Amino acid sequence: MSEEQQKSALSESQSKPASGNISAESAKKIRDFRKNKFSEKELLKDLLKGNKTALGRAITLIESNQKTHQKQAEFIIEGALPHAHKSIRIGITGVPGVGKSTFIESFGSHLIDLGKKVAVLAVDPSSSVSHGSILGDKTRMENLVTKPNAFIRPSPSGESLGGVARKTRESILLCEAAGFDVILIETVGVGQSETTVHSMTDFFLLLKLAGAGDELQGIKRGIVEMADAIVINKADGENQKAARDAKLEFKRALHLYPPKESEWKADVKLCSALYNEGVSDIWEMITEFKSKVDENGYFQHNRLEQNKFWLFQTVNDYLKSRFYEDPKIKTALKEQLELIENNKTTAFAAAKHLLSLA
Repeated sequence: MSEEQQKSALSESQSKPASGNISAESAKKIRDFRKNKFSEKELLKDLLKGNKTALGRAITLIESNQKTHQKQAEFIIEGALPHAHKSIRIGITGVPGVGKSTFIESFGSHLIDLGKKVAVLAVDPSSSVSHGSILGDKTRMENLVTKPNAFIRPSPSGESLGGVARKTRESILLCEAAGFDVILIETVGVGQSETTVHSMTDFFLLLKLAGAGDELQGIKRGIVEMADAIVINKADGENQKAARDAKLEFKRALHLYPPKESEWKADVKLCSALYNEGVSDIWEMITEFKSKVDENGYFQHNRLEQNKFWLFQTVNDYLKSRFYEDPKIKTALKEQLELIENNKTTAFAAAKHLLSLA
């Protein structure tokens, strides 16, 4: 094939949709989206109608680091804000293998059967070496993903949990504006992510396994203290006795913790997500929690405190980003790193020098 023929074939393939079944209007929308020509006003309008495709596209803009996308995202978030805050946000955590995805599928399906609209935002673990991410939640939740009133969105955690946290928080607002009244935020289940998710949710659920040996482990104290409920999953078959024993252990342990500001007493429940057992009891407990915190004013108070926390967090992130993007700092940082390598300065002196230039 000659060069001219190749160019002709290439331009033809770019101008035509891949399938003859696609209408001209749909083909134009696909081309516009690829070329970033879609209007953020149209996107916001569709999102407020509950269009899941528009919601997905809006979250993609939030996750993008391109300046033009960030401006579009700001416009959409601003427009969505008056329509948000009408949901209950539930954080779900637990060690890998505890059955978070199975639980979320079972729990989400139960809520949809009750007439709820459920959005699942899952922070997926990324490799710090290859920066690859599995993003397999849609595969693992194969039943939930097919339901019209469900929306599942995995986000790679990458190296910066703070960045993902901000984007997840903004995604929550968009999901609420799109009419989703229950937002489930699944954490990676390892370390700092629990604290971050706790700072953006109303109810924090800790999933545990019976007989895993960490019933009263001191290292888990912080997470147990944050939990509004502990759910012992996989309480089925031969594991039922071990699950009941674990429930007693956790109930005793919870008595040792100081009372919560919400006045809610954390409870322990048994569940078998695989067989849909105990799932309805968990929703009843969350409904009871919501009634209590609405009555004593804690629900609104907690949301306001979270907003203040995120104000400071956003300012910190912005200052940090602006600091490292400054060309003068970039040059000076390179110099200071060389001095550290040659043992001509200390890390503290180098940091002080860099900050004096800001």
